[in-house]
Amino acid sequence: MIRVGLVGFGMAGRVFHAPLISSVEGLELAAVVERHSDNAAARYPGITTYRTLEELLADAAIKLVVVATPNSSHFPVALQALEAAKNVVVDKPVALTSGEIAQLAELAGGIGLHLFPFHNRRFDSDFGTIQKVISEHSLGRLVHFESNFDRWRPGPSTRAWKEEADEGGILLDLGTHVVDEALMLFGLPASVGAEITRERDSEGANDSFTIRLHYLTGFSATLSSNCLSSLARPRVHLRGTRGNYWKWGMDSQEEALNKITRISDPDWGKEPAENWGTLSVDVDGNIETRRIPSTGDYRRYYEAVRDVLTGKSTSPPAIPAQAWRTARVLEWAKQSSDEHRDIECDWSGEPA
Repeated sequence: MIRVGLVGFGMAGRVFHAPLISSVEGLELAAVVERHSDNAAARYPGITTYRTLEELLADAAIKLVVVATPNSSHFPVALQALEAAKNVVVDKPVALTSGEIAQLAELAGGIGLHLFPFHNRRFDSDFGTIQKVISEHSLGRLVHFESNFDRWRPGPSTRAWKEEADEGGILLDLGTHVVDEALMLFGLPASVGAEITRERDSEGANDSFTIRLHYLTGFSATLSSNCLSSLARPRVHLRGTRGNYWKWGMDSQEEALNKITRISDPDWGKEPAENWGTLSVDVDGNIETRRIPSTGDYRRYYEAVRDVLTGKSTSPPAIPAQAWRTARVLEWAKQSSDEHRDIECDWSGEPA
């Protein structure tokens, strides 16, 4: 049994990490750092509540620390946990800059510890289905991918820290997800272009972005998110020389996790048929269209963490180098938006 300590019990800790940890055999949610409340203990009777990070790190029984605090604190908290000889899961973004991610990766690798970026959207229903569609080559030569993470949130965030520009805004929040997915699906681009802005009336961090990834093959990807979409676009749309795949609607796991403390539904993550994506392919001049079943399961992330820590597997759910690549794309996107030009990608300096 791997005893897990969770740092922070805001939305990330309460909605994602605590229920998922509690739902994976071999992991025990043993302790939570809450400075001024006991919300975690009320939801998970029997756990220990620590008031400081130092108290948690002094607990020798804790073998895995999960960082679920505001973005700007991810780097110093993860650094302190690694220096205390703890394996670490860090919610996205792992840090505010690629340089900080490289520093954490070097430290973890140098002392034989694991640093796991929490790139959980790889276990969304649409991501797994797109992987399958690509592997089957049914769309011919791929020409364009569109990924939209649209929301209707016209007012400022209820979590005040998210409105602070130094926390990175929606670019480092949802941008981390859509960029990571694109890099996993299509590899590293040759150049990046972007527009990043704030669209809502109130002052605060960026709340809208469009990022364009350009590849030497001619393929391109457009990744976008905003808070003013009362009518959302397709979640994903993949076009090729023989046909298209598209899917509407967000993965339902986040909404479901918001209502529970652990997963007990045997059909968890299985989407109803009306939410499946659509594959449309030209077969001998005729368009054949069919729906593709889709299933997601965030538990697979923590199952992979468990298996790496117990020596059962050598395949982590995400590695620091991948988080570094995502951070580099987001940095180039910011540069592109500021300078109104595409930025050529220089992939040197990737951490081991």
